[in-house]
Amino acid sequence: MKVALLGGTGFVGHYLTEKLLQHGHTPRLLIRKGSPHAPNHTPPFETVSGDIEDNDSLRQLLSGVDAVIYNIGILREYPSLGITFEKLQYEGAVKTASIAKELGVKRFLLMSANGVELGLTPYQKTKAAAENHLLGSGLEWTVFRPSVIFGNPHGRLEFVSMLKRDIIDSPLPAPLFYEGLLPTNPGGFELSPVHVEDVAECFVAALDMAETFTGIYTLGGPRNLTWKEILKTIATTLGRDKLMLPVPVFAPATAAAIFDRFPWFPISRDQIRMLIRGNVCSGEKIFNLCKIEAHRFDEETLRYIAADNQQGVVDPNSTV
Repeated sequence: MKVALLGGTGFVGHYLTEKLLQHGHTPRLLIRKGSPHAPNHTPPFETVSGDIEDNDSLRQLLSGVDAVIYNIGILREYPSLGITFEKLQYEGAVKTASIAKELGVKRFLLMSANGVELGLTPYQKTKAAAENHLLGSGLEWTVFRPSVIFGNPHGRLEFVSMLKRDIIDSPLPAPLFYEGLLPTNPGGFELSPVHVEDVAECFVAALDMAETFTGIYTLGGPRNLTWKEILKTIATTLGRDKLMLPVPVFAPATAAAIFDRFPWFPISRDQIRMLIRGNVCSGEKIFNLCKIEAHRFDEETLRYIAADNQQGVVDPNSTV
């Protein structure tokens, strides 16, 4: 099967390309000019130079393929640079779906995110809007909603590596965020970290699995973990005993309100808002369907963070 992959040079995109190749498919990647991550996979794979705003590039990408995976997403937007959630997560998905239908490509898989139905932030709202468009598109669609994704980033941005860099490696105590005035259960909000290998395997397995057509699947790891447990596991993997202290969430939120327009500031207001809300879901349904034994979030699966070269490249226009 020939599969058009948008967002193929990012963290998850790298694994999607590898899984497609391992399963005998031919991925065709859209490569943005100036992308810091040129594909280095073993052929056969194809590339098309261009970006999501260029209709000619999209038609070249989608011509003659059997399926489309839309994996474009950003963690933060920078409107002054023309990088917005609306443009990349909604308008790009709508345009791609429209051209795919025009060219007779029926199969469409979308990378969404757990919690988008809450609509708390522009990130969630645009992901949800893309989902809603697919529902009425007439395509054979499947939507995946992962919690936080972890795994060896191969030099790209990734959840655990960023926590290592920004929190565990910092000389400051690790913050256990809490809402309100009193530190009730600081760092107690939960996430469901899911391994990138499992996410990529689900996408590729679902390509020709009719049971997944017009289905929305959450992707969470086998255990829900608190923020405190996640930080402790990272520190333990690195052989460190990290001091952790309660921090009211209004402190970083206030700083983010001032500085999050700058790429060097590590987190945005909306990211803080979504983080403190928690991000819990189960991947059991799709894992059982695809016969996947999900990776656990533990010292064994986090060994990659001990390498010196896993800092990640900060690209404000990075894709998932």
